[in-house]
Amino acid sequence: MSDERQVTDATSTAVAALPSSTVTETNSQASSAKALSAAEQSALREKLIEALRTCYDPEIPVNIYELGLIYEVKVSDAGNGYIRMTLTTPNCPAAISLPGEVEYKAKAIAGLSGVKVEVVWDPPWDMSKMTEAARLQLGMF
Repeated sequence: MSDERQVTDATSTAVAALPSSTVTETNSQASSAKALSAAEQSALREKLIEALRTCYDPEIPVNIYELGLIYEVKVSDAGNGYIRMTLTTPNCPAAISLPGEVEYKAKAIAGLSGVKVEVVWDPPWDMSKMTEAARLQLGMF
């Protein structure tokens, strides 16, 4: 077996073995019985996006939000955050660390009663998902 194939198999095995860090749920605070208003949900969603803009793929000097790795960010009226994301490839070296970093930073947001991070592979990421700012930063016009 070639070295490249061994690395691919090892990374694929590591991604497949991610215990539900592909789908991670946490409770950062005791849940509140009071439903959040639409304005409160929107404010928490913006805080989640701010936090995501502090996460970087270690191989690309652009935050994961601008890179287009975040497909969906929601906050329910119960204060639960939901982040649906992907990685640049299934064999991405950050497959183990990046979802954990996203979860960690989301859990730190005051007002959220829980966080679910889901890593998906469909649709696959491609460069068209990057924002214009990310393309400019990487010199891709």
